[in-house]
Amino acid sequence: MLDKMKQLMEMKRQADQIKRELESVTVDVQEVRGIKITVNGSQHFKSIEIDEALLTAANKARLQADLLRSLNAAIGRSQGVAAQKMKSILPGFPGI
Repeated sequence: MLDKMKQLMEMKRQADQIKRELESVTVDVQEVRGIKITVNGSQHFKSIEIDEALLTAANKARLQADLLRSLNAAIGRSQGVAAQKMKSILPGFPGI
């Protein structure tokens, strides 16, 4: 029982370490011309930059679609970074 508790404590320590590391990792995505998104490894958006030329009423639908595509790409890359980080810290852990 004590060994199980030690294993759980170690896993908690490693999970906390991963969380800190992921919060410090940033991913920049510029999938669509004129839109740049920065997100960290914990999937928190840090910035969204939009070229002023895209900010017209005529471009509204295109801008919305491009922004959505960019956000999804940013989250996908951030999740990939998180998975790699977890895999490197917890090799052989089930489900990773």
